[in-house]
Amino acid sequence: MHRVDVLERRLAIDESRPHGPSGRERLMPAGHASKPGRVTMVDVAARAGVSHQTVSRYMRHDGGLKPATSARIERAVAELGFRPDPIARSMRTRRSGRIALVLPEISDFVPADLVGSSAAAREAGYALDVVGLPGDEAARRARVIDLCGNDRVEGILAFTSISAPDSPSDALPPIVVVGEYDDRMRTTGAYADGALTADIVKHLASLGHRCLLHVAGPSDWASARNRRAVYLSAVRDLGLSSYGVVSGDWSVESGYRAAVELPVDSGVTAIVAANDHVAFGVLRGLAARGISVPTDMSVFGWDDVQIAAFTDPPLSTVAVDRAQLGRLAIERLIERIRGEPPKPSPTVPHGRLILRRSTGPAPR
Repeated sequence: MHRVDVLERRLAIDESRPHGPSGRERLMPAGHASKPGRVTMVDVAARAGVSHQTVSRYMRHDGGLKPATSARIERAVAELGFRPDPIARSMRTRRSGRIALVLPEISDFVPADLVGSSAAAREAGYALDVVGLPGDEAARRARVIDLCGNDRVEGILAFTSISAPDSPSDALPPIVVVGEYDDRMRTTGAYADGALTADIVKHLASLGHRCLLHVAGPSDWASARNRRAVYLSAVRDLGLSSYGVVSGDWSVESGYRAAVELPVDSGVTAIVAANDHVAFGVLRGLAARGISVPTDMSVFGWDDVQIAAFTDPPLSTVAVDRAQLGRLAIERLIERIRGEPPKPSPTVPHGRLILRRSTGPAPR
């Protein structure tokens, strides 16, 4: 068995510690005597008027309870501030109440999917451990097997590929592989889809723009390559003109440099940036040259980061709800952990155009 040397970041509050004020008088129902200490299932059962076995079934999500009974227990849990003891629960049920979210590495980049996954796990009563497993797919598989030893986690949500174990004795808990990031945390698959670039170009064409410039992302990113290819295809299909494609690196600086180096007589009236940070640099570079946005030049970004709505002018961009995609992924995993039949998942669009004041009619 391999020894795992991983970096973990705990995102969930320790479920074994009660939240809020610790005064026992506040937690206990009137007229109910109990030993000092944490609130137990016996306390919850007394408040809800059911047996502690019924409360235990409720906590295990076994089902079969009447809606009114579940509602009383849920209300009692909220009123008493009850939090299950994960260690005791694990000893009784061999359930740890923990889910591992596996990334190919831990970096300063925190995927928005992780935010949605964390919230959904917490709401379902699970703590989420974020684990970076660098190395190739075989190395990740070996480390995941060790990570899952002794029932440490009940399920795995992987944002990178994990192959099946070689030995039946290395059986893993339920796994949902999103697999939308490569070993360097670059987007792949559906996350790298550039189809909406065509919608950007069509929108700019509808505003009268006929000559465009694209400031691209780094060529080793599939998302950057796809947006560049779709941009060129859309320009060609719509009979427009592209002054060119400027190589960038997702940075503000690359957008700024492209804007200040654009020749005055280029004929460009709209710039399509690979992401919002590049677009911020474009806005700053145009301002430094005294070029007004959108009167003289329109600018379009991608990602809809929070500050995009507060630039001057506010940035038109593409919003991708990755937090919702992460939430749906964790919900699928929890269904498998509990042995529940899969529910139909809503179709989440990969993005939509957000039109703000950085785009306007082409100058006459």
